[in-house]
Amino acid sequence: MNRFLLILLVLGVFACQQKKTIVKKSGNPVLEGWYADPEGIVFDNTYWIYPTYSAPYEQQVYMDAFSSPNLVNWTKHERIIDTTAVKWAKRALWAPSIIRKENHYFLFFGANDIQSNDEYGGIGIGVSDKPEGPYTDYLGKPLVSQFYNGAQPIDQFVFNDNGTYYLIYGGWRHCNIALLSADFKSIVPQPDGSVFKEITPEGYVEGPFMFKRNNKYYFMWSEGGWTGPDYSVAYAISDSPLGPFKREAKILQQDSSIATGAGHHSVINRPGTDEWYIVYHRRPLDQTDRNARIVCIDKMEFDSAGRIQPVKITFEGVAPALIVPK
Repeated sequence: MNRFLLILLVLGVFACQQKKTIVKKSGNPVLEGWYADPEGIVFDNTYWIYPTYSAPYEQQVYMDAFSSPNLVNWTKHERIIDTTAVKWAKRALWAPSIIRKENHYFLFFGANDIQSNDEYGGIGIGVSDKPEGPYTDYLGKPLVSQFYNGAQPIDQFVFNDNGTYYLIYGGWRHCNIALLSADFKSIVPQPDGSVFKEITPEGYVEGPFMFKRNNKYYFMWSEGGWTGPDYSVAYAISDSPLGPFKREAKILQQDSSIATGAGHHSVINRPGTDEWYIVYHRRPLDQTDRNARIVCIDKMEFDSAGRIQPVKITFEGVAPALIVPK
């Protein structure tokens, strides 16, 4: 074999080896269709995303869910809850938050987009014995149906702090934290006697989310207008879920070469690791319809001081991340 052919053969083997090591990523969006306000969570060895079906409010009458073993391949579970199961909900079923407690799954949602205490709606709860539902109406009425501290009763998030369950919610630039009863059927007073405690940080608009890392509480929220390019995510850190929360920085926002309006997010921690992912919605550059929103996933990282680093939004998404069974 002459030297030229030998070089070609070596290059060919190297190219094949390189090709074999290429890992298929999730790509963004990770879900097919128009979806928004995604809540990402892990149940057992499976990743789940619970989003809002992004459509005009009169058509937002149901929710789908999606499951994945690896963040790359997603299975759709259709109509896990709808307004036929929740009789008081008529429209604008959105921003789900889910928690598992005592072998039941509780799906918190906002409905009806109420604008005052004279309208009926607010934050409700669905319940099921499976993460994919179907979910039935747990209370037969809203859990929170009034405005407290100026907070519209929407965009609810349930935070489990070592067996203490908090409801964190609020639109209209106000955010409250409330203590859930053990059976999730009511709001109960906190140790200081307060019921709905305002924890609104600077810049807050809506979409609260909280997680705990290295004994610090990270409180995150959306800023800007959800229909515009300035929609974004910022955060604060505290030693307590009750704050105080001083705004640290903006960490998720549009990239004019990729997408606009990146916001209303959640965070997933791969169990047993310090790997973190941000799940969020954004608007493709060729779309102007306010409901043309897609769900995406990108890596979220920290510096040595525990500060969240600015997230680079991508078309590539994330590499497969299997959950190792305990």
